[in-house]
Amino acid sequence: MKRELLLRLLLASIGLFSPQALLADEPQVPIPLIFDTDLGNDCDDVLALAMIHALQSRDECELLAVTITKDHELAAPFADCINTFYGRGDIPIGVCQSGVTPEQGKFNGLASATDSDQPRFPHDLKSGKQAPKAVDVLRKALAESKDGSVVICQVGFSTNLANLLDSPADDISSLSGLELVKQKVRLLSVMAAAFQKIPDKTGEPKPYREYNVFKDIPSARRLFSKWPTPIIWSGFEIGLNLTYPHESIERDFDYVAHHPVSEAYVLYNPPPHNRPTWDLTSVLVAVRPDHHYFDLSPAGRVTVLEDGYTTFEPKEGGRDRYLILRDDQKARAIEALTLLSSEPPHRSPGTSAVER
Repeated sequence: MKRELLLRLLLASIGLFSPQALLADEPQVPIPLIFDTDLGNDCDDVLALAMIHALQSRDECELLAVTITKDHELAAPFADCINTFYGRGDIPIGVCQSGVTPEQGKFNGLASATDSDQPRFPHDLKSGKQAPKAVDVLRKALAESKDGSVVICQVGFSTNLANLLDSPADDISSLSGLELVKQKVRLLSVMAAAFQKIPDKTGEPKPYREYNVFKDIPSARRLFSKWPTPIIWSGFEIGLNLTYPHESIERDFDYVAHHPVSEAYVLYNPPPHNRPTWDLTSVLVAVRPDHHYFDLSPAGRVTVLEDGYTTFEPKEGGRDRYLILRDDQKARAIEALTLLSSEPPHRSPGTSAVER
């Protein structure tokens, strides 16, 4: 049975798809995927993008576009470095000008790194100022996709998707952004919020205001009050309890002299440091929903409050569910995240992608 049908059966069983949706034409494999990221604020975004390329090489997904919510001109070029390294330098990249986290970050400077006057990581996009607007890239990717087929994985701020919902009809599509999402998107997998109390510096568990939400609270409130499709949330506690083994960074990326993933990880926080896999978990459940790496909460509704905290109210047939991680699931999930993130390109690094 195809992965997409399994996803629809799963979502139907928990009330997130109607029987009519189950009877609709089955989306094609691989899963059409859009990756929306604040690349540069943490190295888990880099590992997650590498993982997407491994899954695409396995014909499990097709990366339609990468959109950036970090407002620095080297974020998009570094995304282009990674895509080019994995042989897919033609993937569209879009940016926003929001003023959210405008600093360069610890590793986006790799986009301008050189060795013997040659780019360390070849790529075409030299500055985010040359990139199209994220909303235009999102609208184009959705307009060209089959109805009810696209999965969006948001692992940064809500800026781009909130702006997408508010976008009017244009030359790209006669549909508004909200109408495009309703017609083209079947699932949003988001790394945001927290659904368990998180220990503070004293070790006392307290409600947690998660970074991806509170850095752009107005956009998060706009997005999650209006988003029309099912959402699966990977809360802060999930990635926190699945840490990437630093031994993989030291061992599994040395098949080339310079690797953008391992170098970004080391620049962010060098080994022996096991970084939480927050963003990777959202990719894993988006592309492999039927592998039982996680359990799902009852259906309900997530609300973003004015101060950036979030609440979840169980509700039959609700739009939202969040991931639950059992202790006996951890080893298998970490193995999958590690193997996929460290999988070498199926082409020579830096070569052009085969035309889709």
